[in-house]
Amino acid sequence: MTNEKRPLKRQKLRNAEYYNMQQTFDELYADSKKSAVFTGLMEIISSEENIRLAHRNMRKNQGSKTVGVDDKSIKDLNSFSEQALTAHVQKRLAWYIPNQVRRVEIPKDNGKMRPLGIPTIMDRLIQQCVLQVLEPICEAKFHERSNGFRPDHSAENAIAQAERMIQNVGLHYVVDIDIKSFFDNVNHGKLLKQMWALGIRDKKLLSIISAMLKAEVAGIGFPEKGTPQGGIISPLLSNIVLNEFDWWLASQWENMPTKRNYIHRYYKNGTPDRSSTVRTLRNYSNLKECYFVRYADDFKIFCRKRSDAVKLFEATKLWLWERLGLEISEEKSKIINLKRHYSEFLGFKLKVRTKGKKPDGQPRHVVEAHIKDKALGKIKEKSKQFFGALRQTYNPQMEYTLIMRYNAYIIGIHNYYCIATHVNLDIQKIAFDVKKSLYNRLKHRLQKKGQLKDSYIKQKYGKSREIRYLNGYPLVPIAYVQHRVPMDKTRTVCRYSQAGRAGIHENLRCVNMELLYYIMQHPFSNRSVEYNDNRVSLYVAQYGKCAITGRELFDTTDLHCHHKLPMELGGGDEYQNLIIVCNPVHRLIHATSVQVIEMLLRELNLDLKQRKKLNKLREMMGLEAV
Repeated sequence: MTNEKRPLKRQKLRNAEYYNMQQTFDELYADSKKSAVFTGLMEIISSEENIRLAHRNMRKNQGSKTVGVDDKSIKDLNSFSEQALTAHVQKRLAWYIPNQVRRVEIPKDNGKMRPLGIPTIMDRLIQQCVLQVLEPICEAKFHERSNGFRPDHSAENAIAQAERMIQNVGLHYVVDIDIKSFFDNVNHGKLLKQMWALGIRDKKLLSIISAMLKAEVAGIGFPEKGTPQGGIISPLLSNIVLNEFDWWLASQWENMPTKRNYIHRYYKNGTPDRSSTVRTLRNYSNLKECYFVRYADDFKIFCRKRSDAVKLFEATKLWLWERLGLEISEEKSKIINLKRHYSEFLGFKLKVRTKGKKPDGQPRHVVEAHIKDKALGKIKEKSKQFFGALRQTYNPQMEYTLIMRYNAYIIGIHNYYCIATHVNLDIQKIAFDVKKSLYNRLKHRLQKKGQLKDSYIKQKYGKSREIRYLNGYPLVPIAYVQHRVPMDKTRTVCRYSQAGRAGIHENLRCVNMELLYYIMQHPFSNRSVEYNDNRVSLYVAQYGKCAITGRELFDTTDLHCHHKLPMELGGGDEYQNLIIVCNPVHRLIHATSVQVIEMLLRELNLDLKQRKKLNKLREMMGLEAV
């Protein structure tokens, strides 16, 4: 199925619809846009619907499989009943004391170690409950060029914004600021005051967030500052810290008030045409023209003149220290002339080069974007590691798994770095070595011809002559990559307004919403939270119809969520082991009496295809076909 035909769907938005929370989030966002004050947020955070939604959003997250100091993961939460889980979370929120945080260190690119704090799975669930309610409030306050750890924002948007400043606006001096150990030096008191200024004034909630920040780190003690990397809520809190800095930078030029309103039209993506305002500020003021682009704690300030860049460098350094208590790294922070040197950003390096002339005879400057040298080296080494692992295995299942991982890795590299203007030339620098390693290690097992069964690989790489096969499975060619122009986020897109969701998500219309909400609000008390959650998912996935007969289900008496492999035979409550069928079909799956089977077959009048599906379910239960 091509991207054009695939229905627009964002899973987290779909989850919010399942649990009837989308309207609540929309209202929080709209009120925050109007600078409302929020004092009763704990009622929403501790509601049953929000807790169930938090569990669902965490369930498919890879990080949920990581254990904390109590050695528990998402599997342990799945075994709870709906009522037991919500009651436990509500009890913890009533008097919140966080458990110890597990300390983990992972290697950084520079050879040093990055400390991570992994809360227990229950504390992560509580953080998810808080995050879901705080996010729409904060999203209404964040600046449009803050791109890191935000819904519907990405590194591609940040690169697109940076290229626009360099090429379209013509700002060729960039101030590179590196904050020294940002996540470890966030002032807790200042952060809580910033949340208060955003309108988040529920004192109980603020005390819970304070407790999260001060959670004891196992083997180290209680932190006095910093936001622990590894917590679910930490990225949002870090954006809150730097949000004040974003708006201060914007106030230096682009948000400077003028006597007249010069904005008379908007572009198609919702961006206002500020050309008249900018022209007025340039001609009738001595202000320093500057724009910023930020992704988490990595940000750049673009200036027109070097003298402006020098002044902004010093002003930024002073402001960060006096207002936020943050130091900058003198070694890594610098002013760069993009006509002479590269500036590194998010794994790319950007520069300006001359290309032809403008109509007035002046040279035309365009962006030249490359993959960072260090990133290229890592891609080459990681690719070779895959080939080494493939050479040492002759287990068909392990070989298939390694091939799939290699393909996923290369496709991910292509999708991320294809927005670099010189991506082809950069990849060619390592492609020869990678292909040489492939042939040296696997040449006796490679084939030039094979069948492309994967539709995505066939569509994207099917025309390449460099594709090779290992035991019939394709290996994605590393050199087959094409440049794509990076796209900025459309300003009208917003997941917390009905109009803003139109471009990224289609509302749920294919099922009986009243029955869906009834299923969600009336879980089985004797079943696990995983079973009840998957029951909701299956009802939507099957469009509210029986999986065998295809007829629509109108009430819960006719709806049964059946275990394909019975629990007594080793089956579980996972999604793949469940199916929703109507009442007569469910009776027929379990029936052993000849009279009952004949009666139900006459009632249902199944065709050959439907009977085949039914018999497959009966066989899994150890019963004879009908």
